[in-house]
Amino acid sequence: MALRFSANLSWLFPELPALPARLEAAAAAGFGAVEAAWPAGCPAQELRAAAERARVRIALLNTPPGDPEAGELGLAAVPGRQAAFREGLEAAVRYARAVGCPRIHVMAGRVPLGTDRAAVAGEMETTFIENLRYAADLLSQEDMIGLLEPINNRITDPRYYLNTPHQGHIQIAQVPGRHEPDSPGELNFPYIFEFLESLGYTGYVGCEYAPKGETLEGLGWLRSYWESRGLQDGGTSKAAK
Repeated sequence: MALRFSANLSWLFPELPALPARLEAAAAAGFGAVEAAWPAGCPAQELRAAAERARVRIALLNTPPGDPEAGELGLAAVPGRQAAFREGLEAAVRYARAVGCPRIHVMAGRVPLGTDRAAVAGEMETTFIENLRYAADLLSQEDMIGLLEPINNRITDPRYYLNTPHQGHIQIAQVPGRHEPDSPGELNFPYIFEFLESLGYTGYVGCEYAPKGETLEGLGWLRSYWESRGLQDGGTSKAAK
């Protein structure tokens, strides 16, 4: 079965300032789904209206990052920030409900500045488990799925707490430049796509990369993928025309 790709609006189409415009551009490029980090500044009703006009699904949103100026990137595992985490999670659930998004990435967060990872590991684990139990209860009431994203803390973010992989939603970018999958780099994406297909993966593959130029000009890799699977732009069967 061919893979389904979602455009990460926090990364793709940076030439367009607003999320609804990016969503519409993604739909015009053939994407049937989109995702985003925390959609600050974009009212939920505007994003939902754009998705309905374009007939695009909103596949994934994040919980709020916390205080970026203080170096925060999520709060679920950060001791002393439990109240802020719950407030942010509830805001994410309200937004997701309003736009029809069934998945929320529960951001674990970073080891607090000025602390040693080993010294706070036990407290962060306790906090993380406590907050995940709270999140699981809330999300189950909404029939939503909570996802966790491990981040490579040797290269990408040395202070990020969670680095153990679990497969629930996949995001892609070339290494080391974090550009299009067919840009020069270490990863063989044609092999990776075939491997995911062989596993029977049916979730979305989020395109979370920084385009080297105009987003549309860099989507040749996606058009080639669709063509190699006998699909038309948008990932639908040519026989369905």
